[in-house]
Amino acid sequence: PKSDFVARENIIIGNVAFYGATSGKAFINGMAGERFAVRNSGVEAVVEGVGDHACEYMTGGHVVILGPTGKNFAAGMSGGIAYVYDVRGDFERLHNPGMVSLEALEEEDKARLKALITEHVSYTKSKLGAELLDHWPATLDRFIKVMPNDYKAVLEKRKKEEQESIKVAV
Repeated sequence: PKSDFVARENIIIGNVAFYGATSGKAFINGMAGERFAVRNSGVEAVVEGVGDHACEYMTGGHVVILGPTGKNFAAGMSGGIAYVYDVRGDFERLHNPGMVSLEALEEEDKARLKALITEHVSYTKSKLGAELLDHWPATLDRFIKVMPNDYKAVLEKRKKEEQESIKVAV
C-alpha cells in the first residue's frame, strides 16, 4: 500500500510464471515477464501486461491481458482462450497467427471478462482494472479474443452434437 510506483508499468511477476499450470486462478496487479502462461492447461489468470512469448503452447484455461504484450503471443497455442486489451492498437502484429485467429467478443466472452476483471479488482485493488470496469462499453471495444483454430472447431462440433441430441430427445 505504501509503494509509490505504478504497478501496471512494472514487472511484478517474473518470467515463465504459470508454466504448465493445470488449475486455479491468479490475479496480478502489474506486468509479467516473458513466457507468461506457457503450456497453461487450466489456470484462469488476469495480468496487466506481458513480455514476449506469452500463452505459448497454451492448451487450456483463460488468460486476460489488460495491457501491452510482447512479440510472438500465442505461438503454438492449441487450446484455451486469451483476451487482450489492445491498449496500443498493435496487437495484431505481435501475435503469432500460426494456430490462432483474432476474433470479436461474443456475449459469453463479455460476461467472463467482466467477472474475471471484477474478481481481479476485488483481490488486487487494481486501479487499471477499476478504470476499465468504470468505462465498460468502451473497454469492450478494445478487447481482442485469441482463439485457437482447432479448439474452436472442437467446440463447434460439440455444440452441434449437443443440439442434435436435444432434437433426438424431443
